This record gives sequence, C-alpha cells and structure tokens, in this order.
Amino acid sequence: MIIPNYDLSDSVTDSVDYKTLYQLELKKNIELENELQIADNQLKMYTKELSQAFIHSKHNRKQLASANSQLVKYASDLKITFSSLKLAHKELQSAYKDTVFRLVLASEYKDKDTGNHIKRMSRFSAHLAHLLGLPAKEIDSITYAAPMHDVGKIGIPDNILLKSGMLTESEFSIIKTHTTIGSVILENSRSNVLQIAQTIALSHHEYWNGDGYPCGLQKDNIPLSARIVAISDTFDALTSKRPYKSPYPIDVACEIIKKERARHFDPDLVDALVNHIDEFAKIKHDIDNTDPYETSEFAYSERDLVLM
Repeated sequence: MIIPNYDLSDSVTDSVDYKTLYQLELKKNIELENELQIADNQLKMYTKELSQAFIHSKHNRKQLASANSQLVKYASDLKITFSSLKLAHKELQSAYKDTVFRLVLASEYKDKDTGNHIKRMSRFSAHLAHLLGLPAKEIDSITYAAPMHDVGKIGIPDNILLKSGMLTESEFSIIKTHTTIGSVILENSRSNVLQIAQTIALSHHEYWNGDGYPCGLQKDNIPLSARIVAISDTFDALTSKRPYKSPYPIDVACEIIKKERARHFDPDLVDALVNHIDEFAKIKHDIDNTDPYETSEFAYSERDLVLM
C-alpha cells in the first residue's frame, strides 16, 4: 500500500517574530479575499451586461458586436486576474504553512529532535486520518494542525519539562496546564487549521474512559482530531528518545498501546495503528533514516512502569 506523504517545510530561521509574521500573513489572506470578492462582483456585472446586450441585439446588431468584443476583452482581463490571484494564493498558503512550522519550532526549541518530531507527528496523524477514511480536506488540516498539539509547553518551566525522572504531583499539575495554555495561544483564529489546532491542543490528553485532562471528556465527546493526535503522540514518544527514556522497539510500543485500548485510546484508532504498524514503521524510517525494527537493549522508564 502506498502511504500518502504529508510533510512540512524543512526551512528554519532562528530569529523570527512569529506573532508579527502570522499577523502579516493573516492580513495578506484578508486582502486576497477582498480581491476575489471584487473579481466576483466584476464577473457578475459583465454577465449582466452581456444579457442586456443580447436583449437589445434584435434592434441593434452593431451594439451586440461591440458588446461581444468588450466581453472578449473582459474575459481576457479576468483570466489574467484570476491567474495572478491563484499564484498569490499559492504563495500565501506556502508562507502560512511555513509560519505554522516555525511556531511549532519555537514551542519545542529545546528538544534536539524537534524537526523530526514535527514531521513524524504530522505524517502519523495524517495517515491515521487516511485509514479512517476522512475527506482529503480534513486530512490536510490535521496534517498541519497536529504538530501544534504541545505549543502550550512554551509556558512550562524547563526544570519540569526536561526532567528525566518521575514528576512530583505538583510538577504534574503544572505540566498539565500546557493544554489550556496552548488553547489560549491558538484561540480566536479565522484559520480552519488553527481552529483545529486549538481543539487538539486542549483535548489531546483526554482519555477514552474519561480519566484524562483538562475537561474529563470521554469517548466520542473527545474531538476526533484530538483522539488521532493522542495516539500518534504516544506512539512517537514510545519509539523515540525522550529526556526520561530511550526509544522502545516497535513491538513493545504496540503492546503498551494495546493495553490502553478503550481506556486511554479510541479502540478503532488502536486497531488502525496496530493492524497497519508496518506502514507507520515505514513513515518513521523515511523521516529518521533508521530501522525502527532494529533491536537494542532498552529499559522501561519510571513513568511507564507506573502505568504497567
């Protein structure tokens, strides 16, 4: 089976004012929408003029010929206008996606694996959405929204975020606030991608059985996008090096996730991941350029042992 390749830009710039950059791109988007509206109004006007010309054609063929000539000119002008707008829209979309990528880099800058983590989260989540049969437009939105799930960690102290051992109850209470912080950062956007990202940031730690946070949602009350990102994030964390653990082999990660079926994770998503695990392993191999099935010595982290 061919796996759709949902990827993000590889460009990275260290010193960027992300808020200003995002506002500029949003302004460009609004200006583009206004230009499209103007073009649409012109087209309606030209159509009305043509209709009127045909009505009067019975009385004045010369007037009709002139109108036809004018219409040809209008059509040519519109073709040029829409061609320019299409190119501008493509450039705007590219700049917008680049801004999103940089926002995620800023939120996880201290993680040396940030670049690959962003790509893996994007493609894992997109592939799960594909396996569920979601429409292409929704898959595309999840592709770019998924990596923003932990944007709220920008507000968590480093001594907690990068701690290698067990978190205290107080520290865990603090780290849980990254969901609400991320939601606040992403709220009130006109962008569909950022609206989905806001939902994911808030709800990706909810549990299927209602034991998650911050709202204690359960089952289908948890937004599907957040359920998809929850299992994708866990799979990536289990199979990657984190401050508190070494990578786990693929089969070990699958066993841990299967134990969380219908407790932490949506049962359908667990089945989709486990039944197509070779496809997810290939995604990881393509991004990391390592063999995800390569066996090596590993030890369960203190945090994972508590859950077993």
